[in-house]
Amino acid sequence: MSLLQRDRDIILSNEYVDNFDFAEVEEFVKNASKNLFISHAFKNNKGKTLVQPRGGFPTYDKMYSLYEQFAPVVNVLPMTIDSHTRLNDYGSAAKMLRLSEETETDLLNGYPLINHGYRTTRKMVTHFDTPVSLRHGTPDARLLIELAIASGVFEIEGGPITYILPYSKNFPQDKAFLYWKHVERVCAKYSTINEPINRESFGPLTATLVPPCITIVIQIAEMMLSLEEGVKSFSVSFAQTGSLNQDLVTSKVLRKLATKYAHKIGVTDATINLVYHQWMGAFPRDKFKSDSLIDAGAMIAKMVGADKIITKTRAEAFGIPTKEDNAQAVANVQYTLDMLQGIPAFVDEEEEENLTNQVNEIFEAIFNDKADTLWRKVFNSIKNGIIDVPFSPHIINNNELITVRDKQSNIRIYKKGKLPISDKSFKYEQSKIDLGANPDSVVNQIIHDIGVML
Repeated sequence: MSLLQRDRDIILSNEYVDNFDFAEVEEFVKNASKNLFISHAFKNNKGKTLVQPRGGFPTYDKMYSLYEQFAPVVNVLPMTIDSHTRLNDYGSAAKMLRLSEETETDLLNGYPLINHGYRTTRKMVTHFDTPVSLRHGTPDARLLIELAIASGVFEIEGGPITYILPYSKNFPQDKAFLYWKHVERVCAKYSTINEPINRESFGPLTATLVPPCITIVIQIAEMMLSLEEGVKSFSVSFAQTGSLNQDLVTSKVLRKLATKYAHKIGVTDATINLVYHQWMGAFPRDKFKSDSLIDAGAMIAKMVGADKIITKTRAEAFGIPTKEDNAQAVANVQYTLDMLQGIPAFVDEEEEENLTNQVNEIFEAIFNDKADTLWRKVFNSIKNGIIDVPFSPHIINNNELITVRDKQSNIRIYKKGKLPISDKSFKYEQSKIDLGANPDSVVNQIIHDIGVML
């Protein structure tokens, strides 16, 4: 028995798992419909932007109803997992699921997959015969991804950085790397028997003034950690920054350097996709402004050539969107994408060169770390402030990097902390910042820049 299989046996002996049948699950994945694999959809829809909303309900019936609402208008169905499951508290999830069913009130903020079980969930997933994306925010997703794949969910979002630094205060970062190494190996194992399982990193991070160089470095780091374990389909992503030009530049640099660093670790046969998240910051309470913001996001997704867009709704500022809100937003985004044909290419060579240099400078410092494995080099780089995410709540994050917007709404580095960018790169960033006559007003500037879309 391999070490991986031994670990899987232990993980799946959990009391909330009903007799996991490895042979039956492998046979299911082997013979599963190609339509369930987003890796297959990416391959067969080159040049098309797939559309995916967010969404998840606690009960099976409501989740099924959500999919019925989405099925006519989306290319990818979401499966957002509840917070108790994200924290591996399956007992509380079971209790809240039971109460949700009894009271017909949603007492969970997502779908408790572990408690529903893969046999039940598979009936729903295979019925709709559409790719489903697992969205969860789980530091330790080893059990969750087993049941997700067994259910027919063949896209797994997250990673040891993107699901820790934005979401957690003190979950051990080194454990997260090891837990996600297990996830990558399971995904790679299943990828050999049908279409590849697609892994997707969470690009928005804290969604608060994150400079593109940090987003790109983290996306590529998680991609490399995944590819080195044998994953063959990976999606890097980023969120709408608030600057059209910066989004265009970010997409070009991210695509270019993702390929470069995949080749650097000897991987030339993996498919790398680009995913674009519509605005992840505070939404305007004026619904007409929200509509404009969503339309702008759809336009930018088309301009950057995104392989997939993850949508928002005009209800974001008021609470959890209904399935009707989501379906309407997706239909509008589909319409906008279909209208935008023949968009000319835009180039900003100066910005592209600067961002490329920053990313390469940070990676040079990461690779120069004396640790003997990539995950340890990345872990040390977070601990040492080489990777620093603005407004991360996690205790390991240095939080010394300070950013503001320039007059064109580009996110700029105001204080670099321990970020190992060159003097040339930093001076370029500084040259774009104008805080007016009172540089002490940086706090007010940051507050303004966080709420730039309000």
